[in-house]
Amino acid sequence: MRYMMLIYWKEMDRETIPAEERRRVLEAHLAVMDEAVKRGVLVGANPLERTSTATTVREQNGKILSTDGPFAETREQLAGYYMMDCADLDEAIAWASRIPAHYRGGEGCIEIRPLREMPAVPDSFRKSNAALSSIFK
Repeated sequence: MRYMMLIYWKEMDRETIPAEERRRVLEAHLAVMDEAVKRGVLVGANPLERTSTATTVREQNGKILSTDGPFAETREQLAGYYMMDCADLDEAIAWASRIPAHYRGGEGCIEIRPLREMPAVPDSFRKSNAALSSIFK
């Protein structure tokens, strides 16, 4: 089963973080990714740009609205993700426990969510909205 591991931490000005600490955290991420690749479980991993670069899109009264910034104000911000193909939740937890989720002693966390796999989308999907009901059960 594939799991999305969402990394949350308190966003802070990068320049205030000592270079040595940034290097240490990067090396820790690279070690996790290297081991996950060797074991064949890493599907993808990427950091996200700062929340100041986010755009939120929603529909309101039939119109599409886009606004600058994330959807909600939170204490911790989504900083990046790993996607891993694990045998079960216990294995996903073991991998998540190795992912750095803090800077400068600040608290952070990893949220693990199983992905709902979608079957291959058939050509008939474009012709029939009925396919939606089976995919989004």
